Amino acid sequence: MNDSLTVRDLHPGETESARLFLSQHGWGHRIGDAESFARLIHNSQRTAVALLGEQIVGFARAITDEVSNGYLSMVVVDDQQRRKGIGQALVEYVMGDNPDITWVLRAGREGAEAFFAGLGFEKSVIAMERQRRK
Repeated sequence: MNDSLTVRDLHPGETESARLFLSQHGWGHRIGDAESFARLIHNSQRTAVALLGEQIVGFARAITDEVSNGYLSMVVVDDQQRRKGIGQALVEYVMGDNPDITWVLRAGREGAEAFFAGLGFEKSVIAMERQRRK
């Protein structure tokens, strides 16, 4: 098996594999069934997977207007593959290189704030949110 890291767009035929990966890594409550997840992917402007050989070891998705604003919605890396640059590679891939886009995210998981601070994100004093129903 080739163990080199590849980060690329999620291919349409990989949607179910990505859903299973997320479900196995603590995101089952957020992705729903296969139909809901397919809709989630369809409505996201940017989706990416990180692969070691043929195995998915990371996933990210974002919503953006491609001009001014972007929302980084999910960044998930296999627990066994953390601290190897996979999360950073996914974030950089989905954000692209347009310096005019302001990217926002919710850093609610343990360790997320420090991780994203290392990528140049700062705590916002102007953000507001209306949380989803529980």
